[in-house]
Amino acid sequence: MISAHSHKTPLKRLNMMNGHGFVRTVGHVFENSPWVAERAFHAHPFTSLDDLYAKMVGAVKSASDNEKLALVRAHPDLVGKMAQQLTPESKAEQAAAGLDRLSADEVDAFNAYNDVYKEQFGFPFVICARENKKEAILAAFPRRLKHNPQRETEVALEEIFKIARLRLLDMIEEH
Repeated sequence: MISAHSHKTPLKRLNMMNGHGFVRTVGHVFENSPWVAERAFHAHPFTSLDDLYAKMVGAVKSASDNEKLALVRAHPDLVGKMAQQLTPESKAEQAAAGLDRLSADEVDAFNAYNDVYKEQFGFPFVICARENKKEAILAAFPRRLKHNPQRETEVALEEIFKIARLRLLDMIEEH
């Protein structure tokens, strides 16, 4: 199991929590962005894990463009300078993709792509590392660099939603 949490919280218990407890439990599902959980909490109780996920995604989709950008910017770089400050979840996810075992050439390639990407879009490259190995991630850079900023923001958010779903599955059980 990839989670930084050793046991899962039952959905029933999550539904009993007040806003503070709820945010403390699932606030990190969206990287360094507890506001997503704060807004989703207003839609509790949740009937299922899918319902919880849908309400959290809904909180992001109904956020302002600036809030969406801030959410993308809350993510660490893959590899490189920013990767030193990873949350436990990000660290485990990047390790699953093999990003903790890169050759010097691969590190150089990631750093160069990260820099070009950030210059172009103004936010870090976000991809669901657990669904991709390092080769697939490197191959995604040139493809995504062809996007316009609006399209790439949408793609980054879709990847963030995949990450959030996997994190929720790690930490919440339906029964």
